[in-house]
Amino acid sequence: MKYNQLGNTDLKISELSFGTWAIGGAWGKLNDDNALRALDRAMDKGVNFFDTADVYGDGHSEELLAKATKGREDSIQIATKFCRAGDIHDPKNYSMERVAEYCEDSLRRLNRDQIDLYQIHCPPMEILKDGSVFEALEKLKKQGKIRYYGVSVETVEEGLYCLEHTNASSLQVIFNIFRQKPLEELLPKANDNGIGILARVPLASGLLTGKFSEDATFEEDDHRNFNRDGQAFNVGETFAGLEFNKGVELSQKLDWIEDGRGTMTRAALKWILEHKEISSVIPGFKNMNQVEDNLQALDVKGYSPEELEWLASFYRQEVHGHIRGVY
Repeated sequence: MKYNQLGNTDLKISELSFGTWAIGGAWGKLNDDNALRALDRAMDKGVNFFDTADVYGDGHSEELLAKATKGREDSIQIATKFCRAGDIHDPKNYSMERVAEYCEDSLRRLNRDQIDLYQIHCPPMEILKDGSVFEALEKLKKQGKIRYYGVSVETVEEGLYCLEHTNASSLQVIFNIFRQKPLEELLPKANDNGIGILARVPLASGLLTGKFSEDATFEEDDHRNFNRDGQAFNVGETFAGLEFNKGVELSQKLDWIEDGRGTMTRAALKWILEHKEISSVIPGFKNMNQVEDNLQALDVKGYSPEELEWLASFYRQEVHGHIRGVY
């Protein structure tokens, strides 16, 4: 396992880490025992960083992380997120009082005295421009409640604004073979400014595993069912913004990437890992097998210049025009 410095912080995080949305909720059936075993395996394999949020299962994923990391608090770093338990457009949701409440609730569920990285959870641009939330985060930092803070963004424009106008230490962005836009401007500028980048939705909600056919169905409480077209939250968070059938069609054109790399999952993660601007890629998981498969991406062969150019051209010519929503 390679460990990267997260931007200008003193956090050294595993280049492949894990997000915990799927074990918290909104991804179908849950099995806490499987989740805890998977978390334990990830840590045994050198993973020292996990991303979560207060709304993942209404705090359930934070509670699972508390159980899994008990006794390892000094060596395992946790990033969590806040704001989406309230009205994300209401300035009062970002007041010092409210942000402090969110923070205390997460600390209680995580059973920790300090949050390593506290992230605003995809706030709208008007909140970023207002700036009050950053004043609250600076106060929490001075109080020792958080070590660093960052922003999870939906769009490149939001990310660039944070780079230019805030002291955020990290950005969390949607980045995968289907979502290459951050490569044009955001990732190079973040790298130049010493800002860490966490790559989320790396497998496009499973499309880049190559396991789906157009007749695939999802459970009622799975966001791939209830947010398929952006009915519940930003459409880009589900299937990276692609209409499902189109996403399946496009993923089938990528099946060649698994040649010599074992699985399409490993190949898709490897593509992200090879970008030096990425501090860590954070795929989700629900069981130990998925953790193992994701971790094997570290050891598969890289991409040739010709393969990288093919994938860049594929994105520009066949994918970009089909991404829905502003990104």
